[in-house]
Amino acid sequence: MITGELVPDFDAVVIGAGVTGMYQTHLLDQSGLSVCGIEAGADVGGTWYWNRYPGCRLDTESYAYGYFALKGIIPDWEWQERFASQPEMLRYANCAADAMDVRKLYRFNTKVVAAHYQDAGNVWQVTLDSGDVLTCRHLISATGPLSATRMPDIKGIDAFQGESFHSSRWPVDADGLPRDIDFAGKRVGIIGTGATGVQIIPIVAESAGELFVFQRSPNWCTPLGNTPISKDEMAVIRKRYPNILEYVKVTDTAFPYHRDHRKAIDVPAEEREAFFEDLYNQPGYGIWLSGFRDLLVNKDSNKFLADFVAGKIRQRVRDQGIAEKLIPTDHPFGGKRVPMETNYYEAYNKDTVHLVDIREAPIVEITARGIRTADAFYELDVIIFATGFDAVTGSLDRINIRGKQGKRLKDAWADGPTTFLGLQARGFPNFYTLVGPHNGSAFCNVGVCGGLQAEWVTQMLVYLTAKGLSFAEPSQAAEDEWTESIYRDFSRTLLAEANAWWVKTTTKPDGSVVRRTLVHVGGGPEYRKRCEQVAYHDYEGFELA
Repeated sequence: MITGELVPDFDAVVIGAGVTGMYQTHLLDQSGLSVCGIEAGADVGGTWYWNRYPGCRLDTESYAYGYFALKGIIPDWEWQERFASQPEMLRYANCAADAMDVRKLYRFNTKVVAAHYQDAGNVWQVTLDSGDVLTCRHLISATGPLSATRMPDIKGIDAFQGESFHSSRWPVDADGLPRDIDFAGKRVGIIGTGATGVQIIPIVAESAGELFVFQRSPNWCTPLGNTPISKDEMAVIRKRYPNILEYVKVTDTAFPYHRDHRKAIDVPAEEREAFFEDLYNQPGYGIWLSGFRDLLVNKDSNKFLADFVAGKIRQRVRDQGIAEKLIPTDHPFGGKRVPMETNYYEAYNKDTVHLVDIREAPIVEITARGIRTADAFYELDVIIFATGFDAVTGSLDRINIRGKQGKRLKDAWADGPTTFLGLQARGFPNFYTLVGPHNGSAFCNVGVCGGLQAEWVTQMLVYLTAKGLSFAEPSQAAEDEWTESIYRDFSRTLLAEANAWWVKTTTKPDGSVVRRTLVHVGGGPEYRKRCEQVAYHDYEGFELA
């Protein structure tokens, strides 16, 4: 025991009721620990609750997503599509919440505004936006890697008198359902061509009077290949569930893909092109995750695939001037998340769809009537900001988290996160970050990796309780070794050459720029092996008391 230790209101507080957060809350409750969940939304679902824009859907094969261990969900659930739409994913999350009976453990419509570790009492003091204050022994963040909405810094952004909103805050009706916005005859502007924009653009293009796509940097996009799942197919999948789970556990990213054992540079050109063609026509992330094993470490091998995909873009877009603007030149293929698309490139073949290159002519301001760039004015009725998120650490930066001696987490991580296993940071005892920086889940099939992580944290808390321990913090040596390995491994890949959402860029007062990865790229199996080694050796690397 720590001298002066206080008795907390709860053994644990879990922030977030997404797929990972509510599973973590359920596991702790089932283990006999008192737990309280806090969720900003009105109900469960996390990313599937907030992102209700048209075209929103899973880019993981539905049947390989999550809750494999939860009876009453898997294998009972009948997926309707290979890549489930947002409404189906939200139904899935709600069904899971019912099966776990987890809502009774949550406070909804509630935000955590501050969390301060109390050195004297070894508790976390959690302040809510209602003004209520809770105390807990263990604080667990399950806020998700892509939940902190990022609006662009544009002059006059609040001046627009038409409809405008961020894609993750789509307008809803009185019942909380996405409002069906009629784009027919309207002039619509969409800012952003990342994964979200790529999903929205073809849908809006179907009916908008005119659609203006404001693009800063194009992405390498490949076909999603979504199809319905028949009852017969679902019956086969259901029988294979044990095998599917065991398979995804041994792949680097918990997707149902393994890399080809060959190097692209060793394969004859004709054979290589045939392989790329086959991958391009397969559904899902196969072209990114089933390709040659040197894709992300060899520039020549990467260029082979990049050139192939560029050729596909030129085939699909009639105006070759537009096609060239849609082909990335600033990052290798797979250096950023590869957006999965359905008829995205074909949208630019419509006379009503216009690509606006804001790298050539940046947006100067938003006015009451539209968007002004450096060389033109675009009168608009609707503006959609598909501008992404402050990834991974952004949601934590927005909470005033203070550890030992009042140190702010945001300050501790100013130049990039420092962690042990990506689960704890020194100076912040008993604070766990699920699907957070450096822990193998953000760069992964979150439904699987987040769930496995929640199970590991539960086992650790049960261990601590059984041993009469109430304090856990990484040693300085363990944190240094882990963090250095994260940055070292990342720097050896072509991922380091792209400004992806999983890279934190900080400009120092002297003008120097620091770039730090927010993700673990060593692969899921290696990550879990290391975690199991730590657990087996009585949580070696953590200082326990």
